[in-house]
Amino acid sequence: MTIDLNADAGESFGHWQLGNDAELFPLISSVNVACGFHAGDPLTLRRTLELAKQAGIAVGAHPGFPDLVGFGRRELAATPDEIYADVLYQVGALSAFLKVAGLSLHHLKAHGALYNRAARDSETALAIAQAAKDFDPSLPLVVLPSSPLEVEAQRLGVRVIVEAFPERGYSHDGRLAPRGSGGAWIHSPVEAARRAVQMLVKGQIETVDGRAIPIRAQTLCIHGDNPQAVGIARAIREALLAEGITIQTY
Repeated sequence: MTIDLNADAGESFGHWQLGNDAELFPLISSVNVACGFHAGDPLTLRRTLELAKQAGIAVGAHPGFPDLVGFGRRELAATPDEIYADVLYQVGALSAFLKVAGLSLHHLKAHGALYNRAARDSETALAIAQAAKDFDPSLPLVVLPSSPLEVEAQRLGVRVIVEAFPERGYSHDGRLAPRGSGGAWIHSPVEAARRAVQMLVKGQIETVDGRAIPIRAQTLCIHGDNPQAVGIARAIREALLAEGITIQTY
């Protein structure tokens, strides 16, 4: 069995630093890089790609709502046309830095409130999937399983990679538990590692209300802004390798 281990990163801005990308990147196989709308800036983009190149990991675009103040976690009243254009704009910005660094764009994954909206709204999902296809028909799109984004991407012929979150709580419907609610975050590296193994070996996960639901995963995500991100990544990596699971990009 193989699994990709990804992380959201490159989320610093100016003098404000978030996360520890230098320690995190050697532990993962791919990274979702903020493109400047919800986090990141041109210098951060450049430095993040330098770290990714040194670590030998794949780079994906992580576009979000234009919301630096809210870190892209507030839903904006954006139309599908605006979402399409915003996603394409951000992918283009990252691609310029990738070209200079001698790297290629590996995947696209929406961030925060944009990701969550695409997990329930078909028009948003279609706008993101269409932007990905128009930029590069072969570009994979990372999606929450059984979501409108998976459906719309597949309808357009866009390759999908289904994702799970070992350090986030789940509701009984398979969606991520709302931030701020009980059990929404897993801060213990040991518990996150246990959940990662359960997701892959048993194909299920416990919800915040104690149920067990089925889950599909080709990639596991670690949030770089989680204060325990490095410890969680290390624990998950060690636990997966101990189970004979290979960590590599899809």
